[in-house]
Amino acid sequence: MNPSPLKVLHITFNMAIGGTEQVIRQLITATSGDEVQHAIVCIDGYVGEIGKLLEAQGVTVYPVQRQPGFDRALIHSIRNIVRDGQFDIVHGHQYTPYLYGWLAARITGARVVFTEHGRFHPDRYRYKAVLINPLISLMTRAVIAISGATARALSRYEFIPARKIRVIYNGIAGLHREPREMARIRSNLDISDKAMVVGTVSRLDPVKNQAMMIRAFQRFRDQMPEAILLMVGDGPERGSLEKLVADCGLTNWVRFTGFIEQPQQYLALMDIFLLSSFTEGTSMTLLEAMSLGIPSVATRVGGNPEIVVDGETGFLVDSDDAEGFAEAMARLAKEPETWKRFSEAGISRFREGFSVSRMADEYLAVYQHCMGE
Repeated sequence: MNPSPLKVLHITFNMAIGGTEQVIRQLITATSGDEVQHAIVCIDGYVGEIGKLLEAQGVTVYPVQRQPGFDRALIHSIRNIVRDGQFDIVHGHQYTPYLYGWLAARITGARVVFTEHGRFHPDRYRYKAVLINPLISLMTRAVIAISGATARALSRYEFIPARKIRVIYNGIAGLHREPREMARIRSNLDISDKAMVVGTVSRLDPVKNQAMMIRAFQRFRDQMPEAILLMVGDGPERGSLEKLVADCGLTNWVRFTGFIEQPQQYLALMDIFLLSSFTEGTSMTLLEAMSLGIPSVATRVGGNPEIVVDGETGFLVDSDDAEGFAEAMARLAKEPETWKRFSEAGISRFREGFSVSRMADEYLAVYQHCMGE
């Protein structure tokens, strides 16, 4: 007779389109089966696009609406789900879902796991953290950070003992090019076959600092006049970024696509991937670009240096350095042999360190260890 499957309840804000949500999806898809069963609680009260995809695969998603302030009713709602579903592990993703999950799991017998997926910019101390976090981390079976930089931030700003934190890098299923779809997209965006395409796939948000990217592209075009900047995504900064593009005289050379639900083939069009953020955890799109063999130019912040090996798989530039960013782009554009070497090295590095199977195996080992304690 087969033993009962390990039952894991993930607590998160929602399962809309985003990096954390993609990690949860990849983890669930890679580990679901006879040995492990997953469910999700969304404390923002709605499921989201990725959640709906998982529901179609048979994963139960519970939308529970969090109320303003400290919501004691939310604790009881999650606790009832844990008890009724007989979950073995409550896995909180990001701090607030973790805290509610930790409180709900008390007296249920479920083990608690916490994954921190990224940090705010600028990071800051919270006076409550020094009082609360050392205590609750002691009664948390595993604390996971998605990069060494994130782990250091947890220790410094959240007062979680460094010895308690384990780094598990995000993993994804590698992408593949679809030439017909790429040709269709190129035609729809009016991008000539001769144009070099540089770009990003990202929420248009102040923390992503796409304004610096645009200023760098303006400098880059002085050396590569046929280049196109492709900006895939939407967000609160779109209006100001479009104005900046117009002010820089770049309207004919920048393409804003808006939100694209499946942006993989837009990414595949790019010759150079750009990431200009002020802070990052483990960027999923950076990994996707690497899986396609697209060299990157990224800022030297957060987890980026743990993904991009400067001078081997891409170039790292100091934060908010438009001139340095433009120079790195120009070097990749002008040196085909460097581009090819970075492309091949990036694919190898992705396969060795950032595959979804590697991530899934490490999380499974954490779950099993928690149950063995």
